[in-house]
Amino acid sequence: MTMTKNSTVQEIGRRTRLKNRDVQLMLETLVEVWTDELVNGGRVELEHFIVMDVQTIERAANRLLPKHRFRQITVRVSKALRERLNRT
Repeated sequence: MTMTKNSTVQEIGRRTRLKNRDVQLMLETLVEVWTDELVNGGRVELEHFIVMDVQTIERAANRLLPKHRFRQITVRVSKALRERLNRT
């Protein structure tokens, strides 16, 4: 099963009895804040869940060519989540 943005909004709305449009606004704002943090070289850490950060990688095909820089997002799961996933 894939959890989409819409299904997430509906589930949070059902569990909290908040209006779906309020939940959607909160979720979009949250993603925007996280995106801004990652773009600015920061990191997002949700305790007992995941850590996201951006790594800048420089590579060249050989020593004669200029290096190409690209940014890669790294996502690591917490120890608690990893243990819980391995139990099931």
